[in-house]
Amino acid sequence: MEFHGFSKYSSQGKKVILSAAPQCPYPDASLGPALNTGLFDNVWVQFYNNPPCQYASGDASNLLSAWSTWTSSVTAGSFYLGLPASPDAAGSGYIPPSDLTSAVLPGVKGASNYGGIMLWSRYYDVQNNYSGQVKDSV
Repeated sequence: MEFHGFSKYSSQGKKVILSAAPQCPYPDASLGPALNTGLFDNVWVQFYNNPPCQYASGDASNLLSAWSTWTSSVTAGSFYLGLPASPDAAGSGYIPPSDLTSAVLPGVKGASNYGGIMLWSRYYDVQNNYSGQVKDSV
């Protein structure tokens, strides 16, 4: 298989999209070496269950700092902000929709490789209607 930029093709000639979902502490302990290859199309960084780099009690500074590190240190097509879709979806890191749209998204959308958000999980998104509350701002 040859790699040309972000267009990768399988031996059957079908396009392959390479993605990863690392934890937000940089570099990710498990995926760091792989991500350093520069071959990833999409990186879905999990900004939850990691207090040093997540949103907490109205303070987005740790998350925004970690986002900046990820988007400037790893070569990838697009980066996605991974968030829990409700307070029950993860142990920590939930961002109320109004805080996401007013305090977090303005800081992350400026990255040229911003791709959007990723929510954990669809079950909790349906319960909380998180995506419905933020989709016009993402």
